[in-house]
Amino acid sequence: MARRVSAALAMALMSSTLLSGGVAMAQQQEWFVPPNQAQQQQPAQRPAQAPQQRPAQRAVQPNPAPLPPGEPPPNAVIGIVDVPEVQRNSTAFNKVREEIEKRRQKLNDDLQREQTRWREEQQQLVNQRASLSPEELRTKERDLQERVTDSQRIFRDRSRNIEQAAQQALQEIEQALAVVIRQVSASRKVNMVLPRAVVIYNEPPFDLTGEVSTQLNKVLKSVTLAAEDAPAPAPAAARPAQQGQGQQAPRRN
Repeated sequence: MARRVSAALAMALMSSTLLSGGVAMAQQQEWFVPPNQAQQQQPAQRPAQAPQQRPAQRAVQPNPAPLPPGEPPPNAVIGIVDVPEVQRNSTAFNKVREEIEKRRQKLNDDLQREQTRWREEQQQLVNQRASLSPEELRTKERDLQERVTDSQRIFRDRSRNIEQAAQQALQEIEQALAVVIRQVSASRKVNMVLPRAVVIYNEPPFDLTGEVSTQLNKVLKSVTLAAEDAPAPAPAAARPAQQGQGQQAPRRN
């Protein structure tokens, strides 16, 4: 009788554990890194078809006619920007990262509490197996499985909303940074800007990082993050009581 708890319920609890691991792993990543998404199903392979003959393409002439003279590019005046350092110095960037980390931590804490409650309810079903009829036991198992499935969906939606908010905030910061780089470059008569990562050596006067960081903090002090639309899973007491299922669990704060 100890094995009366359905295998489907056990699989649902196992998948919730995998979801928890995914949320905890997401906390170790940078806030702007998009989250791990479910792999899309690969389309079914179509049967091999006979290769279609393509019309013969005309070969490019080895010695094409010269083009008329054009305007030569200007002499390069190079500037260098260390983008990671600008992000570290950005007030808006750091505020967004802190808020995203708080949301991820809260999501993980909520999920851990839900998983603990699911396991406790599953153990209660095992303990009540002797006092319940087969029909009552199946009803309780089915109700718990449905609540686990609903909660997993809500947690996935919350995780996706957090990552989408992070992406939107990052795009806003990147757009502001591009404008600032153009402003600083114009003031210094620079017509070419390179990221610091691709430059092996440069003299300090080429580096625009300090000016860019100062100007970015002036024009963009903060970014408004999208609110979390998905609420936390409803407690057991908020769900309609079913006949023969006993006392409802107390509401959690």
